[in-house]
Amino acid sequence: MAFEVPVLIKKMLTAAMSILEDDWALAEIYVNTEFIKIIESIKLIKKLYTSGRITKEQAKLHFQIQQNATRMVLLTIEGLSIITVETIINASLDAIQDEVDNALGWNLISPSSHVEPTKPWSRI
Repeated sequence: MAFEVPVLIKKMLTAAMSILEDDWALAEIYVNTEFIKIIESIKLIKKLYTSGRITKEQAKLHFQIQQNATRMVLLTIEGLSIITVETIINASLDAIQDEVDNALGWNLISPSSHVEPTKPWSRI
């Protein structure tokens, strides 16, 4: 089963817009670019996995690397906190989870792939 890239991007952007609201104009170009990279990464993961070149574990690691890269880029946007960035990433992945996981035939995007924002003061 395949997925439609424009549909996935639109769902991700809609999720991000609802969180960013007033900051959308500032963040739009970064968010759009990073979401395209996430989808391209998923397409590559699907290709590599179905050809037997990577395992599910390797695929999940590849996906985590892309999430980390997205996180770092979004954190460069002035005014966005780590909690906001994590919320954007989690909401955008939630928006496409079913389609991507169904296309792959297994769970790449799952609650375990989401990163919960940490509270630095909780370590004290």
